[in-house]
This record gives sequence, C-alpha cells and structure tokens, in this order.
Amino acid sequence: MVAPVSVVVISGTLHRPSKTDDVLDAVLAALTARVPTEVLSIHALDLGSELVAALAGGPGETLRDQFAAIAVADLVVIGTPVYKGSYTGLLKLYIDLLDVAHLEGKPVVLVATGGSDQHSLVIEHELRPLVGFFRAHSIPVGVYAARSDFLPEGGFSERLAATIAATVDSAVSVVSAAR
Repeated sequence: MVAPVSVVVISGTLHRPSKTDDVLDAVLAALTARVPTEVLSIHALDLGSELVAALAGGPGETLRDQFAAIAVADLVVIGTPVYKGSYTGLLKLYIDLLDVAHLEGKPVVLVATGGSDQHSLVIEHELRPLVGFFRAHSIPVGVYAARSDFLPEGGFSERLAATIAATVDSAVSVVSAAR
C-alpha cells in the first residue's frame, strides 16, 4: 500500500466564506481524486493573535506544530486573495515566521483569486518570488481565479476547471517523482 501524500494547505484569506477557500477546496478535491492524501489545512485568519504574539516571543505550540507539518509535507498549497496587487498581509505575516528549511525543496502549488484578469500576474510577480526565496519549487501551472470564473449557479468556468486539473496533474507528477 502506498503511503498517502502529505499536503499542507495555507490560506491567507481575510474572511469566510471565501472564494479563495473555494478554489483551494477544488484543488484539494482534484488532488484527492488522483492520489490518497493526508491534509492539514491552515487558515492564517484563525491565528491572528498567535501570529502577533509570535513576532514578539517566537511561535507558540500551534505554530510550531504547523511548521513541523510543513517541514515534512510532500506538497504545500498556498492560496490568497489579491490585496493591493499582492498577497495579503496576513499570509505575509504567517510566511515571515517560517524558517527557510520548512519549505526548502518542497513542491508548492500557488493559488490566487482576484476581481479581474488584471490581477493574474500576482502568481508570477509575487507568489513565485516568495516561495523562491525559501528555495521551494513552485508547480509551473499556478491557479488564478477571477470573479468571472465563479458561475452564478455554482461551480467554475471551464478555463478555471482546466487550470485546476493541469495544476494537479503537474503536482502529482512532481510528488510521485520525488517519492
């Protein structure tokens, strides 16, 4: 029996419900349909006071446990809404507390949501350099969802669904090759 793929999802969304979390859920659903997974979901929104306290005194037990899970994960998925042309400050605060060793060499799926296609370059110009600093390997196909990709009756546009499928295909290939 093959061990499940260990996945850590980090959401930098600023509210719930969230379109960013909807896309992260879709990426996870596509991933779990392909390979057995063990998932830890981290919502920076739930860690506000812990994040602020960690700046002054170092990470507490919850953050240390999360960072340990990231360090041994097979795959990390990072998602954020576009905020003023970049990722949210909440996600930045969380990432700032990570040691480079936690993400070094890890495959990372990048997910962002924004109001229009004009924000789609956030993946290339903000998120890839961020994970590059940690010497992580961003999956070549990032997932960007604009407001128009969310259908009124629920679900996603064909373009977004195809992008999610291509991203998951790429992530599964990278993770499989590393095992």
